[in-house]
Amino acid sequence: MPEQSNDPLKQLEQRIEAVKAAQEPAPRMDEHYSAANLAWRMVIELVAGMVIGFSIGYGLDYLFGTMPLFMVIFILLGLVAGVKTMVRSAQEIQEKQLADEAADKEKRV
Repeated sequence: MPEQSNDPLKQLEQRIEAVKAAQEPAPRMDEHYSAANLAWRMVIELVAGMVIGFSIGYGLDYLFGTMPLFMVIFILLGLVAGVKTMVRSAQEIQEKQLADEAADKEKRV
C-alpha cells in the first residue's frame, strides 16, 4: 500500500502551482507575427497606391504628350489613396484590439 503524505507544505505547494498554471496567460507569439503582417499590409497598400497612380499618370502623359504633368498629379493622388487606406486599416486594427481588451475585461470580472 503506497504511503500518502499528509504534509501540509507539499499540499500547499501543489495548490499554488495549480493556481499559477490556471492564471498563466497564453503565449502571445501569434500577435507578434500578426503585427508584422499588418505592418507589411500597410506598406504594400501605400506602395500599391503610388504604383497605380504612377502607371495611370505615365500612361496619360504618354498618350497626350505632356510628360511630367499627369504623372505627378496621379502619383500624388495614389499617395493620398494609399494613406487613406492605411488609416482605414489602422482604425480596423484598433477597433479589433479594443474589442479584444473589452472581452478580456469581461472574462476577468
